Amino acid sequence: MKMKNAILSGIIIGVVSVIWVIIMHFAGINPENVQESDNRWLEYTSVIIPIIGLYLGIKGFKNRNNNSLTFFEGVFEGFKIMAIGGLIAGAFSSLYFSFLNLEFSSDYMERIFGAAIIGFLVTLASSLLLMTKPKQL
Repeated sequence: MKMKNAILSGIIIGVVSVIWVIIMHFAGINPENVQESDNRWLEYTSVIIPIIGLYLGIKGFKNRNNNSLTFFEGVFEGFKIMAIGGLIAGAFSSLYFSFLNLEFSSDYMERIFGAAIIGFLVTLASSLLLMTKPKQL
């Protein structure tokens, strides 16, 4: 199954992201009080989840593909991983804002857009770093 790696990596990114949001919620950290405190670094640590997940997911695809990866294979695999992780995180976010945290939904929507841009850039960088056929760029 060609999608197995993307599905597994996407699920891991999505679930870890959900766990991160839950931890932040119960710790009382939200966009409003992060802006006003010294806890801003906590917000940036959430970026590590998709960076590591995408890199390891693309690397796993390369390993399963006889250690061979073109740039576009890496980009395509990264997009599949991001789509699956995004679906999970998006579904959770809908529930989260519907039942738990209505007042910060616009702040989180801005962050989700930023996360999509970061995911795209990480996919490009990971594909460039891991590709084994540079002539096929």
